[in-house]
Amino acid sequence: MLFFFEIMIAFKKYYLVTSIILITVICLISLENCSQKKRANAGDVVQKQFAGSQTCATCHKEIVEQHLQSFHHLTSAFANKQTLRGDFDSANKFFFNDHLFIEAEKKQDSFYQTAYLNGAAKLSRPFNIVVGSGKRGQTSIYWFQNYLFQLPLTYFTETSEWTISPGYSRKVDFNRSITSRCLECHSTYFQEITDKNSKADEFSKTNFVLGIECEKCHGPALEHVAFHEQNLNEKTGHAILNPAKFSRTQSLDLCRLCHGGALTKSKPSFTFQAGDKLFDFFQQDSAKTIGEIDVHGNQYGMLAASKCFKNSEMTCLSCHDAHKNESTLATQFYVKCETCHKNSSHNTCKLATRVDQGFLEMNCINCHMPEEPSKAIMVIRQNETVPTSAHMRSHYISIYKDISQQILSVKK
Repeated sequence: MLFFFEIMIAFKKYYLVTSIILITVICLISLENCSQKKRANAGDVVQKQFAGSQTCATCHKEIVEQHLQSFHHLTSAFANKQTLRGDFDSANKFFFNDHLFIEAEKKQDSFYQTAYLNGAAKLSRPFNIVVGSGKRGQTSIYWFQNYLFQLPLTYFTETSEWTISPGYSRKVDFNRSITSRCLECHSTYFQEITDKNSKADEFSKTNFVLGIECEKCHGPALEHVAFHEQNLNEKTGHAILNPAKFSRTQSLDLCRLCHGGALTKSKPSFTFQAGDKLFDFFQQDSAKTIGEIDVHGNQYGMLAASKCFKNSEMTCLSCHDAHKNESTLATQFYVKCETCHKNSSHNTCKLATRVDQGFLEMNCINCHMPEEPSKAIMVIRQNETVPTSAHMRSHYISIYKDISQQILSVKK
Protein backbone atom coordinates (compact mmCIF):
# COMPACT_ATOMS: atom_id res chain seq x y z
CA MET A 1 0.00 0.00 0.00
CA LEU A 2 2.79 2.36 0.94
CA PHE A 3 4.47 1.55 -2.37
CA PHE A 4 1.28 2.52 -4.22
CA PHE A 5 1.11 5.94 -2.54
CA GLU A 6 4.78 6.59 -3.34
CA ILE A 7 4.08 5.84 -6.98
CA MET A 8 1.08 8.23 -6.97
CA ILE A 9 3.15 11.00 -5.40
CA ALA A 10 5.90 10.45 -7.96
CA PHE A 11 3.39 10.66 -10.81
CA LYS A 12 1.91 13.87 -9.36
CA LYS A 13 5.37 15.45 -9.13
CA TYR A 14 6.13 14.32 -12.67
CA TYR A 15 2.92 15.79 -14.09
CA LEU A 16 3.33 18.98 -12.04
CA VAL A 17 6.88 19.53 -13.30
CA THR A 18 5.90 18.56 -16.85
CA SER A 19 2.92 20.91 -16.74
CA ILE A 20 5.05 23.80 -15.50
CA ILE A 21 7.62 23.21 -18.23
CA LEU A 22 4.88 22.96 -20.86
CA ILE A 23 3.16 26.14 -19.68
CA THR A 24 6.51 27.97 -19.61
CA VAL A 25 7.32 26.88 -23.17
CA ILE A 26 3.86 27.94 -24.37
CA CYS A 27 4.25 31.34 -22.68
CA LEU A 28 7.70 31.87 -24.17
CA ILE A 29 6.46 30.95 -27.63
CA SER A 30 3.48 33.30 -27.22
CA LEU A 31 5.69 36.13 -26.00
CA GLU A 32 8.10 35.64 -28.89
CA ASN A 33 5.23 35.57 -31.38
CA CYS A 34 3.78 38.67 -29.77
CA SER A 35 7.19 40.38 -29.86
CA GLN A 36 7.68 39.44 -33.51
CA LYS A 37 4.20 40.69 -34.34
CA LYS A 38 4.93 43.99 -32.58
CA ARG A 39 8.23 44.37 -34.46
CA ALA A 40 6.54 43.59 -37.75
CA ASN A 41 3.65 45.92 -37.02
CA ALA A 42 5.99 48.71 -35.97
CA GLY A 43 7.40 48.75 -39.49
CA ASP A 44 4.12 47.99 -41.22
CA VAL A 45 2.17 50.78 -39.56
CA VAL A 46 4.38 53.52 -40.97
CA GLN A 47 4.68 51.79 -44.32
CA LYS A 48 0.92 51.36 -44.68
CA GLN A 49 0.15 54.95 -43.69
CA PHE A 50 1.77 56.36 -46.83
CA ALA A 51 -0.46 56.54 -49.87
CA GLY A 52 2.13 58.01 -52.25
CA SER A 53 2.06 61.25 -54.23
CA GLN A 54 0.69 59.55 -57.34
CA THR A 55 -2.40 58.65 -55.31
CA CYS A 56 -2.73 62.33 -54.38
CA ALA A 57 -2.83 63.16 -58.10
CA THR A 58 -6.24 61.49 -58.39
CA CYS A 59 -7.83 64.55 -56.78
CA HIS A 60 -4.99 67.10 -56.82
CA LYS A 61 -3.55 66.57 -60.29
CA GLU A 62 -2.39 70.13 -60.99
CA ILE A 63 -0.66 70.53 -57.64
CA VAL A 64 1.11 67.16 -57.94
CA GLU A 65 2.26 67.91 -61.50
CA GLN A 66 3.75 71.20 -60.28
CA HIS A 67 5.35 69.44 -57.34
CA LEU A 68 7.09 66.91 -59.61
CA GLN A 69 9.16 69.82 -60.99
CA SER A 70 10.01 71.23 -57.57
CA PHE A 71 13.36 70.99 -55.82
CA HIS A 72 11.58 69.33 -52.90
CA HIS A 73 10.56 66.40 -55.09
CA LEU A 74 13.94 66.29 -56.83
CA THR A 75 16.03 66.27 -53.68
CA SER A 76 16.36 62.47 -53.86
CA ALA A 77 15.45 59.79 -56.38
CA PHE A 78 16.47 56.40 -57.68
CA ALA A 79 19.59 56.77 -59.82
CA ASN A 80 18.93 56.24 -63.53
CA LYS A 81 19.55 57.95 -66.86
CA GLN A 82 16.63 60.34 -66.26
CA THR A 83 17.70 61.50 -62.81
CA LEU A 84 21.51 61.49 -63.01
CA ARG A 85 23.41 64.63 -63.97
CA GLY A 86 26.93 64.68 -65.34
CA ASP A 87 28.94 63.29 -68.24
CA PHE A 88 29.42 59.50 -68.23
CA ASP A 89 31.13 59.30 -71.62
CA SER A 90 34.11 61.65 -71.87
CA ALA A 91 34.78 64.17 -69.07
CA ASN A 92 33.97 61.53 -66.48
CA LYS A 93 37.26 60.91 -64.67
CA PHE A 94 38.78 62.54 -61.60
CA PHE A 95 42.56 62.07 -61.41
CA PHE A 96 44.24 61.97 -58.01
CA ASN A 97 47.66 61.45 -59.62
CA ASP A 98 49.12 59.96 -62.79
CA HIS A 99 48.32 56.41 -61.67
CA LEU A 100 45.05 56.75 -59.75
CA PHE A 101 41.63 57.98 -60.82
CA ILE A 102 37.90 57.43 -60.24
CA GLU A 103 35.63 57.13 -63.24
CA ALA A 104 31.88 57.78 -63.36
CA GLU A 105 30.84 55.12 -65.84
CA LYS A 106 27.81 53.52 -67.42
CA LYS A 107 27.55 49.75 -67.80
CA GLN A 108 24.47 48.81 -69.82
CA ASP A 109 21.59 50.42 -67.88
CA SER A 110 23.47 50.87 -64.59
CA PHE A 111 25.93 53.51 -63.38
CA TYR A 112 29.01 53.14 -61.22
CA GLN A 113 31.96 54.96 -59.71
CA THR A 114 35.07 52.84 -60.14
CA ALA A 115 38.56 53.40 -58.75
CA TYR A 116 41.42 52.52 -61.15
CA LEU A 117 45.06 52.07 -60.21
CA ASN A 118 47.54 51.76 -63.07
CA GLY A 119 44.63 51.07 -65.40
CA ALA A 120 43.18 48.20 -63.36
CA ALA A 121 39.77 48.45 -61.66
CA LYS A 122 40.23 48.10 -57.89
CA LEU A 123 36.83 49.02 -56.41
CA SER A 124 33.44 49.74 -57.97
CA ARG A 125 30.23 50.90 -56.32
CA PRO A 126 26.84 51.62 -57.95
CA PHE A 127 24.84 54.81 -58.13
CA ASN A 128 21.72 53.70 -56.20
CA ILE A 129 20.20 56.99 -55.06
CA VAL A 130 20.86 60.55 -56.23
CA VAL A 131 20.71 63.35 -53.68
CA GLY A 132 20.21 66.96 -54.70
CA SER A 133 18.06 68.57 -57.38
CA GLY A 134 21.10 69.31 -59.53
CA LYS A 135 20.67 73.07 -59.46
CA ARG A 136 23.93 73.48 -57.52
CA GLY A 137 25.16 69.94 -57.80
CA GLN A 138 24.23 66.34 -57.24
CA THR A 139 25.83 63.74 -55.02
CA SER A 140 24.93 60.06 -54.90
CA ILE A 141 24.80 57.23 -52.40
CA TYR A 142 24.97 53.45 -52.59
CA TRP A 143 23.69 50.50 -50.59
CA PHE A 144 26.09 48.09 -48.90
CA GLN A 145 24.08 45.53 -46.95
CA ASN A 146 21.71 47.75 -44.91
CA TYR A 147 24.10 50.70 -44.80
CA LEU A 148 24.18 53.71 -47.09
CA PHE A 149 27.43 55.39 -48.14
CA GLN A 150 28.19 58.53 -50.13
CA LEU A 151 30.05 58.04 -53.39
CA PRO A 152 33.36 59.94 -53.57
CA LEU A 153 32.52 61.97 -56.70
CA THR A 154 29.84 64.66 -56.92
CA TYR A 155 28.68 66.37 -60.09
CA PHE A 156 29.16 70.11 -59.50
CA THR A 157 26.69 72.01 -61.68
CA GLU A 158 28.28 75.43 -61.20
CA THR A 159 31.40 74.33 -63.10
CA SER A 160 29.88 71.36 -65.01
CA GLU A 161 32.40 68.80 -63.80
CA TRP A 162 32.94 65.83 -61.51
CA THR A 163 34.54 66.84 -58.21
CA ILE A 164 35.36 65.28 -54.85
CA SER A 165 32.17 65.09 -52.80
CA PRO A 166 31.61 67.48 -49.87
CA GLY A 167 33.05 65.98 -46.71
CA TYR A 168 35.67 63.88 -48.50
CA SER A 169 39.37 64.71 -48.58
CA ARG A 170 41.60 64.38 -51.64
CA LYS A 171 41.97 60.61 -51.48
CA VAL A 172 40.11 57.60 -52.80
CA ASP A 173 37.48 56.77 -50.19
CA PHE A 174 34.07 55.10 -50.46
CA ASN A 175 33.31 54.87 -46.75
CA ARG A 176 31.44 58.01 -45.71
CA SER A 177 28.27 56.65 -44.10
CA ILE A 178 24.89 58.35 -44.42
CA THR A 179 22.97 59.07 -41.21
CA SER A 180 19.24 59.08 -40.59
CA ARG A 181 19.43 62.81 -39.92
CA CYS A 182 20.84 63.36 -43.45
CA LEU A 183 17.98 61.34 -44.91
CA GLU A 184 15.38 63.14 -42.81
CA CYS A 185 15.99 66.29 -44.84
CA HIS A 186 16.40 64.61 -48.23
CA SER A 187 13.52 62.15 -48.16
CA THR A 188 10.01 61.71 -46.84
CA TYR A 189 10.75 58.58 -44.85
CA PHE A 190 13.31 55.84 -44.18
CA GLN A 191 12.69 53.03 -41.72
CA GLU A 192 15.75 52.78 -39.51
CA ILE A 193 16.70 49.28 -38.29
CA THR A 194 19.88 50.15 -36.38
CA ASP A 195 20.64 48.05 -33.31
CA LYS A 196 23.35 48.13 -30.64
CA ASN A 197 25.71 46.06 -32.78
CA SER A 198 25.41 48.26 -35.88
CA LYS A 199 28.55 50.05 -37.02
CA ALA A 200 26.49 52.93 -38.43
CA ASP A 201 22.84 53.76 -39.09
CA GLU A 202 21.06 50.89 -40.86
CA PHE A 203 17.93 51.16 -42.99
CA SER A 204 15.25 48.98 -44.51
CA LYS A 205 15.79 48.53 -48.24
CA THR A 206 12.05 48.31 -48.88
CA ASN A 207 10.39 50.74 -46.49
CA PHE A 208 11.36 54.25 -47.60
CA VAL A 209 9.95 57.17 -49.60
CA LEU A 210 12.40 59.26 -51.65
CA GLY A 211 11.98 62.97 -52.30
CA ILE A 212 10.18 65.48 -50.11
CA GLU A 213 6.71 64.36 -51.09
CA CYS A 214 3.17 65.49 -50.26
CA GLU A 215 3.01 63.43 -47.08
CA LYS A 216 6.12 65.03 -45.57
CA CYS A 217 4.12 68.20 -44.94
CA HIS A 218 0.52 66.96 -45.04
CA GLY A 219 1.06 63.80 -43.02
CA PRO A 220 0.61 60.13 -44.00
CA ALA A 221 -2.48 60.04 -46.20
CA LEU A 222 -3.69 56.44 -46.45
CA GLU A 223 -6.62 57.02 -44.11
CA HIS A 224 -7.43 60.27 -45.92
CA VAL A 225 -7.48 58.53 -49.32
CA ALA A 226 -9.56 55.60 -48.08
CA PHE A 227 -12.14 57.91 -46.51
CA HIS A 228 -12.60 60.08 -49.60
CA GLU A 229 -12.79 57.06 -51.90
CA GLN A 230 -15.77 55.95 -49.84
CA ASN A 231 -17.22 59.48 -49.46
CA LEU A 232 -16.91 61.06 -52.89
CA ASN A 233 -19.14 64.04 -52.08
CA GLU A 234 -17.25 65.03 -48.94
CA LYS A 235 -15.23 68.16 -49.72
CA THR A 236 -13.70 68.76 -46.29
CA GLY A 237 -10.34 67.02 -46.02
CA HIS A 238 -10.46 64.12 -43.57
CA ALA A 239 -7.37 62.83 -41.69
CA ILE A 240 -5.00 65.21 -43.49
CA LEU A 241 -2.97 68.26 -42.43
CA ASN A 242 -3.17 71.64 -44.12
CA PRO A 243 0.03 73.60 -43.34
CA ALA A 244 -1.63 76.77 -44.66
CA LYS A 245 -3.74 76.70 -41.49
CA PHE A 246 -0.83 76.16 -39.10
CA SER A 247 0.11 78.75 -36.50
CA ARG A 248 3.20 80.80 -37.29
CA THR A 249 5.31 78.63 -34.98
CA GLN A 250 4.00 75.38 -36.46
CA SER A 251 4.67 76.62 -39.99
CA LEU A 252 8.19 77.77 -39.16
CA ASP A 253 8.98 74.58 -37.24
CA LEU A 254 7.98 72.45 -40.23
CA CYS A 255 10.35 74.32 -42.56
CA ARG A 256 13.00 74.61 -39.86
CA LEU A 257 13.22 70.81 -39.62
CA CYS A 258 15.36 70.89 -42.78
CA HIS A 259 16.15 74.58 -43.20
CA GLY A 260 17.18 75.33 -39.64
CA GLY A 261 20.82 74.33 -39.61
CA ALA A 262 22.60 71.41 -37.95
CA LEU A 263 19.98 70.53 -35.35
CA THR A 264 20.89 67.93 -32.73
CA LYS A 265 18.09 65.42 -32.34
CA SER A 266 16.80 64.32 -28.94
CA LYS A 267 14.41 61.74 -30.41
CA PRO A 268 14.83 59.36 -33.36
CA SER A 269 14.81 60.75 -36.89
CA PHE A 270 11.48 60.76 -38.74
CA THR A 271 9.46 60.91 -35.50
CA PHE A 272 8.78 64.65 -35.92
CA GLN A 273 5.54 65.16 -37.84
CA ALA A 274 4.12 68.31 -39.43
CA GLY A 275 2.38 70.35 -36.74
CA ASP A 276 4.64 69.15 -33.91
CA LYS A 277 6.82 71.39 -31.77
CA LEU A 278 10.33 71.15 -33.20
CA PHE A 279 12.12 71.29 -29.89
CA ASP A 280 10.18 68.37 -28.52
CA PHE A 281 12.39 66.38 -30.93
CA PHE A 282 15.60 68.44 -31.10
CA GLN A 283 17.83 70.26 -28.65
CA GLN A 284 17.39 74.01 -28.52
CA ASP A 285 20.27 75.48 -30.47
CA SER A 286 22.32 78.38 -29.14
CA ALA A 287 21.90 81.77 -30.78
CA LYS A 288 24.34 82.62 -33.56
CA THR A 289 25.38 85.89 -35.11
CA ILE A 290 24.57 86.39 -38.77
CA GLY A 291 28.22 85.91 -39.64
CA GLU A 292 28.18 82.43 -38.11
CA ILE A 293 25.18 81.20 -40.11
CA ASP A 294 25.87 79.42 -43.39
CA VAL A 295 23.74 80.06 -46.45
CA HIS A 296 23.26 76.30 -46.89
CA GLY A 297 20.72 74.59 -44.71
CA ASN A 298 19.93 77.41 -42.27
CA GLN A 299 17.67 79.69 -44.24
CA TYR A 300 15.52 80.03 -41.14
CA GLY A 301 18.42 81.37 -39.06
CA MET A 302 19.23 84.01 -41.67
CA LEU A 303 15.61 84.99 -42.16
CA ALA A 304 15.00 85.23 -38.40
CA ALA A 305 17.88 87.74 -38.13
CA SER A 306 16.27 90.02 -40.75
CA LYS A 307 14.26 93.13 -39.91
CA CYS A 308 11.52 92.00 -42.29
CA PHE A 309 10.99 88.90 -40.17
CA LYS A 310 11.30 90.62 -36.81
CA ASN A 311 8.86 93.38 -37.69
CA SER A 312 6.14 91.17 -39.17
CA GLU A 313 4.34 87.86 -38.86
CA MET A 314 5.94 86.46 -42.00
CA THR A 315 6.73 82.76 -42.44
CA CYS A 316 8.49 80.88 -45.22
CA LEU A 317 5.10 80.51 -46.91
CA SER A 318 4.77 84.29 -47.10
CA CYS A 319 7.16 84.16 -50.05
CA HIS A 320 7.32 80.50 -51.12
CA ASP A 321 4.90 78.04 -52.65
CA ALA A 322 6.35 74.71 -51.52
CA HIS A 323 4.65 72.91 -54.44
CA LYS A 324 6.47 74.81 -57.19
CA ASN A 325 9.90 75.20 -58.77
CA GLU A 326 10.43 78.92 -58.19
CA SER A 327 14.03 79.18 -59.34
CA THR A 328 13.16 81.28 -62.41
CA LEU A 329 10.48 83.42 -60.79
CA ALA A 330 12.48 86.46 -59.68
CA THR A 331 9.66 88.87 -60.49
CA GLN A 332 7.28 86.85 -58.32
CA PHE A 333 9.43 87.57 -55.28
CA TYR A 334 9.45 91.26 -56.16
CA VAL A 335 5.66 91.18 -55.95
CA LYS A 336 5.92 89.51 -52.53
CA CYS A 337 8.26 92.26 -51.31
CA GLU A 338 5.91 94.91 -52.68
CA THR A 339 3.03 93.67 -50.55
CA CYS A 340 4.76 95.43 -47.65
CA HIS A 341 7.16 97.90 -49.22
CA LYS A 342 4.61 99.71 -51.36
CA ASN A 343 3.10 100.84 -48.08
CA SER A 344 4.19 104.30 -46.94
CA SER A 345 5.14 102.91 -43.52
CA HIS A 346 7.90 100.78 -45.09
CA ASN A 347 11.13 101.82 -46.77
CA THR A 348 11.11 101.81 -50.55
CA CYS A 349 14.04 100.96 -52.81
CA LYS A 350 16.39 103.93 -53.29
CA LEU A 351 17.20 102.70 -56.79
CA ALA A 352 13.58 103.01 -57.88
CA THR A 353 14.16 106.45 -59.39
CA ARG A 354 17.40 105.43 -61.13
CA VAL A 355 16.38 102.25 -62.98
CA ASP A 356 13.39 101.10 -65.00
CA GLN A 357 10.64 99.00 -63.46
CA GLY A 358 11.63 95.79 -65.26
CA PHE A 359 15.20 95.99 -63.98
CA LEU A 360 13.92 96.62 -60.46
CA GLU A 361 11.61 93.62 -60.56
CA MET A 362 14.33 91.27 -61.83
CA ASN A 363 16.94 92.36 -59.28
CA CYS A 364 15.04 93.00 -56.08
CA ILE A 365 16.17 89.75 -54.46
CA ASN A 366 19.57 89.84 -56.19
CA CYS A 367 20.32 93.09 -54.36
CA HIS A 368 18.74 92.31 -51.01
CA MET A 369 19.16 88.51 -50.88
CA PRO A 370 22.26 87.83 -53.00
CA GLU A 371 23.82 84.45 -53.68
CA GLU A 372 26.80 83.85 -51.40
CA PRO A 373 29.43 81.10 -51.06
CA SER A 374 28.65 78.29 -48.64
CA LYS A 375 31.17 77.14 -46.06
CA ALA A 376 29.30 73.86 -45.62
CA ILE A 377 28.92 72.75 -49.24
CA MET A 378 32.39 72.80 -50.74
CA VAL A 379 33.93 70.52 -53.36
CA ILE A 380 37.50 69.86 -54.50
CA ARG A 381 37.98 70.35 -58.22
CA GLN A 382 40.47 68.65 -60.52
CA ASN A 383 44.07 69.85 -59.97
CA GLU A 384 43.05 72.00 -56.99
CA THR A 385 43.60 71.58 -53.27
CA VAL A 386 41.52 74.52 -51.99
CA PRO A 387 37.80 73.64 -51.90
CA THR A 388 35.34 75.56 -54.09
CA SER A 389 32.07 76.71 -52.52
CA ALA A 390 28.61 76.27 -53.94
CA HIS A 391 26.72 79.57 -54.11
CA MET A 392 23.29 79.79 -52.51
CA ARG A 393 20.82 82.56 -51.95
CA SER A 394 21.13 84.35 -48.64
CA HIS A 395 17.92 84.61 -46.63
CA TYR A 396 19.29 87.49 -44.59
CA ILE A 397 17.25 90.31 -46.08
CA SER A 398 19.37 93.45 -45.89
CA ILE A 399 21.15 96.16 -47.85
CA TYR A 400 24.30 94.88 -49.57
CA LYS A 401 25.91 98.04 -50.95
CA ASP A 402 28.71 96.25 -52.79
CA ILE A 403 26.26 93.90 -54.48
CA SER A 404 24.01 96.78 -55.48
CA GLN A 405 26.94 98.62 -57.05
CA GLN A 406 27.97 95.51 -58.98
CA ILE A 407 24.47 95.06 -60.36
CA LEU A 408 24.25 98.73 -61.32
CA SER A 409 27.63 98.62 -63.05
CA VAL A 410 26.36 95.76 -65.25
CA LYS A 411 23.24 97.79 -65.99
CA LYS A 412 25.37 100.68 -67.25
